[in-house]
Amino acid sequence: MQVEQELKSVKFPLISIITVNYNHAGVTCDFIESLTKITYPNFEIIVVDNASPDEGPGLIKQKYPGVMLVQNPINYGFAAGNNFGIMCARGKYILLLNNDTIVTRDFLEPLVSFMESNKNAGAISPKIRFFYDPEIIQYAGFNPIHPLTIRNSSIGFREKDKGQYDITRETAFAHGAAMMVPVEVIKKVGMMSYIYFLYYEEADWCERIKKAGYQIWYIHNSLVFHKESVSTGKLSALKTFYLTRNRIVYMRRNFHGRTFYLGMLYQIFISIPKNAIKHLIHFKLGTFLIYIKALFWNLINAFNPEIHENPQL
Repeated sequence: MQVEQELKSVKFPLISIITVNYNHAGVTCDFIESLTKITYPNFEIIVVDNASPDEGPGLIKQKYPGVMLVQNPINYGFAAGNNFGIMCARGKYILLLNNDTIVTRDFLEPLVSFMESNKNAGAISPKIRFFYDPEIIQYAGFNPIHPLTIRNSSIGFREKDKGQYDITRETAFAHGAAMMVPVEVIKKVGMMSYIYFLYYEEADWCERIKKAGYQIWYIHNSLVFHKESVSTGKLSALKTFYLTRNRIVYMRRNFHGRTFYLGMLYQIFISIPKNAIKHLIHFKLGTFLIYIKALFWNLINAFNPEIHENPQL
């Protein structure tokens, strides 16, 4: 029996699948159910509940007692939730999956096979299509982030999948909804920065992985479906605040010299005022104040050393 287990771990290395739950135990159960049907034989599932106030995680443990459930006393955010899961993981590879994803039966084999044969790969993501419009692509790789706008675009976004992106290739960033990273890479570069709470944390992580000498890849023959924005809402105040705040945080952590100063001037004097005033004109005072709050957060935390900290595994 022990010999069989050793042979299994060599051919099929243990994959630690981590997801963060917040107030959507039913959604998370749907996600886990899709994982119970996959063909890959060696994986563990770790669910990190970020102190769900309304829909507790009891249903998850009741329906899937074999899942490791980590219950945080407070909501530390997406990055921290994943980090706590990573600290509990036993696998050779970490696979971060949003709880609003649904996986295909054979999605894991191409990811593991690529990682096993490409030691320079620091992070990889599968093709992602929209769950509610399953022929439409959400992600087939990412373009680089623009140094002024601190925005980028997803390759193939909202295109019908006709096989036009059916080639595995290096890309600028992995996608936080479905992202595999070797534990050995995490030991070298550290885990995701806690400072982000929501949004830009995986892009920042990818930058650190690339700076350590690794590559980011899009794996075309692995497919995951994404429901998208279940926890935060598509246009929620929470999303607006953290996207705006964290564009500047990302810039502070990853840009230097002339690029940094030009980008900061653009954000402070063009991008944020333009978006804020646009909402004020339409009498959306609450949204206007969110943009101002995001800007002032960075001013208040201008010399906060936590901005540049990277938690280690």
